Amino acid sequence: MPLNIPNALTWARIVLIPVFVGVFYLSDGALSVETKNLIATIIFVVAAVTDWFDGYLARALGQTSAFGAFLDPVADKLMVAAALILLVQLSRVDALIAVVIIGREITISALREWMARVGQSASVAVAFVGKLKTAAQMAAIPMLLFNAPVLGIDMVLVGTILIYVAAGLTLWSMGYYLHRAMPLLLDKGGD
Repeated sequence: MPLNIPNALTWARIVLIPVFVGVFYLSDGALSVETKNLIATIIFVVAAVTDWFDGYLARALGQTSAFGAFLDPVADKLMVAAALILLVQLSRVDALIAVVIIGREITISALREWMARVGQSASVAVAFVGKLKTAAQMAAIPMLLFNAPVLGIDMVLVGTILIYVAAGLTLWSMGYYLHRAMPLLLDKGGD
């Protein structure tokens, strides 16, 4: 496991997950609900920024590695799953939305691993629809975590609309990836 700046940023995202979750388990006497929302939002946004930044640094510094390529999406999926589960618990996201998004992530991760094993990982490389899904959910989650208006804009309403858009794009992208992989699944599925 090469320890370099990009991988250190990825590990930092993973370490932030229990802090992110733990904020909501502090008593309301220790932190107000509004302060918990703000801290959780900041942690999530910092994690999202480090996600972009570690990829940029890995390429710019020539520090890409197989381990980093594995760990980076794992860290992203763990943070998003933790956020969605918290938002369900806080009654800010419907459980069905969380199941759709988390279920898709597990399904496509397994599909990508299998496709890599049969030498066809390019068939399920990240597509534009997947990037749109990620953008929608990464915009929605901080709005729903913050849970208050900003400059007169109802963040809960906008975040709710975006999380439904993200769920729709999640299903679309899953269908896209499964369609791309279907010939191999049918051909090699019994191997």
